[in-house]
Amino acid sequence: MKRYALSNLLAMIASASLASSLVARTEGAISSRERISINDEWRFMKYASAEQADRLIYDVRPEVTDGEDGKAADAKPTAAVEVEAKEPVLKDWILPTANDFIKNPSDRHQRPEGNPGSDFPFVQEDFDDSAWERVTLPHDWAIEGPFMEGWDAPVGGGMGRLPSPGVAWYRRALDIPEADQARSIFLDIDGAMSYAMVWCNGHLVGGWPYGYASWRVDLSPYLNFGGANQIAIRVDNPPFSSRWYPGGGLYRNVWLTKTPKVHVAQWGTYVTTPEVSEKAATVSLEVSVDNDGDSAASVVVSTDIFRADENGKAKGRKIASLNALKGELEAGASATFADSVVIKNPKLWGPYPNQEPHLHVAVTKVRAADGSVDTYETTFGIRDLRFDGEKGLFVNGERIYLQGANQHHDLGALGAAFNVRAAERQLELLREMGCNAIRIAHNPPAVELLELTDRMGFLVIDEIFDCWARKKTPLDFHLIFPDWHEPDLRAFIRRDRNYPSVIMWSIGNEVGEQYTEEAGAALAQRLHDMAKEEDPTRPTAASFNFAKPHMPITAVMDTVSLNYQGEGIRNAPAYAHLKGINTPPLYPKFHDAYPNKMIISSENAAAVSSRGEYLFPVADGISAPVADGAGGDPVSAQVSSYELYTAPFGSSADKVLGSLERHPYVGGGFIWSGWDYLGEPTPYYSARSSYFGVIDLAGFKKDRFYLYQAHWRPDYPMAHILPHWSWEGREGEVTPVHVFTSGDEAELFLNGKSLGRKVKGEFEYRLRWDEVAYEPGKLEVVAYKEGKQWARAAVETTGAASALELKADREQIKADGKDLSFVTVRILDDAGRFVRNAKTSLTFELEGPGEIVATDNGDPTSLVSFKSLEREAFNGLCLVIVKGKPGEAGDLTLRVSGNGVASATVSIVTTK
Repeated sequence: MKRYALSNLLAMIASASLASSLVARTEGAISSRERISINDEWRFMKYASAEQADRLIYDVRPEVTDGEDGKAADAKPTAAVEVEAKEPVLKDWILPTANDFIKNPSDRHQRPEGNPGSDFPFVQEDFDDSAWERVTLPHDWAIEGPFMEGWDAPVGGGMGRLPSPGVAWYRRALDIPEADQARSIFLDIDGAMSYAMVWCNGHLVGGWPYGYASWRVDLSPYLNFGGANQIAIRVDNPPFSSRWYPGGGLYRNVWLTKTPKVHVAQWGTYVTTPEVSEKAATVSLEVSVDNDGDSAASVVVSTDIFRADENGKAKGRKIASLNALKGELEAGASATFADSVVIKNPKLWGPYPNQEPHLHVAVTKVRAADGSVDTYETTFGIRDLRFDGEKGLFVNGERIYLQGANQHHDLGALGAAFNVRAAERQLELLREMGCNAIRIAHNPPAVELLELTDRMGFLVIDEIFDCWARKKTPLDFHLIFPDWHEPDLRAFIRRDRNYPSVIMWSIGNEVGEQYTEEAGAALAQRLHDMAKEEDPTRPTAASFNFAKPHMPITAVMDTVSLNYQGEGIRNAPAYAHLKGINTPPLYPKFHDAYPNKMIISSENAAAVSSRGEYLFPVADGISAPVADGAGGDPVSAQVSSYELYTAPFGSSADKVLGSLERHPYVGGGFIWSGWDYLGEPTPYYSARSSYFGVIDLAGFKKDRFYLYQAHWRPDYPMAHILPHWSWEGREGEVTPVHVFTSGDEAELFLNGKSLGRKVKGEFEYRLRWDEVAYEPGKLEVVAYKEGKQWARAAVETTGAASALELKADREQIKADGKDLSFVTVRILDDAGRFVRNAKTSLTFELEGPGEIVATDNGDPTSLVSFKSLEREAFNGLCLVIVKGKPGEAGDLTLRVSGNGVASATVSIVTTK
């Protein structure tokens, strides 16, 4: 690949008039780049079983036998498996899709002769797919269910008990005008779960096996210009391939991208800001240009910089321009053009609450001698990052303590199908808690999520792999790691490196190579070096739950990223009887070994709870492992919400926050997890979803939310009491009362009588009245800060459920079939008080041009389909998700009725 920069430009251009004339000839040309959503009008079919599926397989897989709870018990080696395939495995035809992201030309793949699958009916234009389901992307084939119950279910709790495994096809017709013959036409797929392969007009084009990757295939050689074209995509999601719910199908956006033959390459711009101050900032830009034509091309590359509006689009007049650079590209060749410019008094990108997330747009034009113009926009931020081994992270000179949360990719009742509004709602609630950072667990996110974090001012640790060559589940990424780790990693970084919210690349999570000494370190070094080649400006990380400071793998990364080891694993008295990894708090040893590396707690807590469930007795200490009868109820499969209980390897929020404060050189940490997510329902694998979240699957706050809010937002007056106070049958029994407050002391009252005033001690994060005897009435707390009244809160005994309260998070949404309104249903008694333990059965109906997309209640044990219009409230709450029909503006009326309660309605307006 050639490189062009201003330093060698004058030597290349004998006369400036040559470049000027080229620009003049193309100045009036219309940009011929188009990016067209093709999410609509797909036909979908999923085979009923693996036995019925076709044999157009990517590769032969190990044979897996079932174990308990749908877990794999054993996997035979690939060589021992015989597969009767009508076609050869298609791997060799798919691998060339990765070539643009393989550095060494000798490692790139040569496509074999032949066209496997060409005679298969589903890839033919004349195949009748009218009986197939009509779907709109993003589409998750599994989220409607049904949930699979029992220990011998084909899909157990670990993967969410939903039918995500299987083989399916998507088909769509495309009309490509004859005028497009002079263009390159690409199919861009943001996410397909998984082993996706694409046919165009019966020709196998390419594909990509990693389900979380974004990728492109070139349709140009296979199209009928001026006529109809048939796209067919086969997706094959293996069983036993994930530790959480992966979803299934084309679950992110799909695009048709049309460019001139000479154009900016896929993710072909790279913006850095090497020097930043309040007075001036240097913006450097590299532009990679491809020539897909069959002859050499002379090009001029120019870029103007604008400020961005709230949608990340260029606005107003340009604020700077880079020099126009000229180059020659041979047919089929690529070149990189590089230049920089200084912007005076820049508006910087920075995280809330003290900074503003200002964005800019670089508008790059590639002009070719044939008159074509490719216009490519790059949204970026101007900001300075510094990572310090003693003080942590600095953004634009301000120390930013990471108050972070880990987030899986599913959106609760919506499944894996990405929706911008649903993701925005997740971030809004996390920010309300005081969260300022997200760690993407454990795979590349949807790009729209990073657009949100850019706009909202979150910091992001962007993560790509949950495993390398050593497996965690029998059919996970380790099967394709040897062929795909390089293109996956390079493509991932090129896609995401212009997002200013991304501050770090995490290239592995708890990988098995922690246990393989020098061999594991060598592989880690290879991945680290690739990441630095693609982006030397950000540090690397790999999160270790086992590797110790003296082990060779821990020396490889730029940062120290610890899962649970910082606060210690199974080292508190309540955990002494447990088997497994047992370590003391390891922050000091890592800091001594790597004093110049920033340490972060990449995963901490792993506390578990069910919203609104309170079990007795309550643990005396600040952290305890959940067990049957000790924070957990094996009959109901619920976990106590006193927020003291954890997974066996975890620690409570109280313990984690104390450990972090005792080690001030640690740059902060990330809760496991911000929201509940589908799958991994520790400790009760009969359930569907996790108990780890600070917010439940429906988006309702657990008590733990307020513990973090009290600590992370010390200037926000708040107090929160737990448990609820409706305990018929517990009269006179000890019912501990705990208070979370941003104050420094509080007084508790029961029916007007003081139960004492308590002061927070050092490294204490809750106030406890553990000897309260229950009597019906009202509990009230008055919190103080520096001796002055700060906040109040109360809970009281309520009557029977008799009424409903409906509240939409937004009462006006777009009529585009994508925008959502999340309606909370609260159960009230006849005095209008919230009945926090109500399990009322509810029914939902909607009038007007819209539909109920899903319902939920946050109960991890509920196996009612998310599509159901009947559902019990869980501890007083239920959720209804509503959208409008595309193009049909109007009024929606949601009516909710229930057993023994008066029905209620809420109105939502949809607008074009």
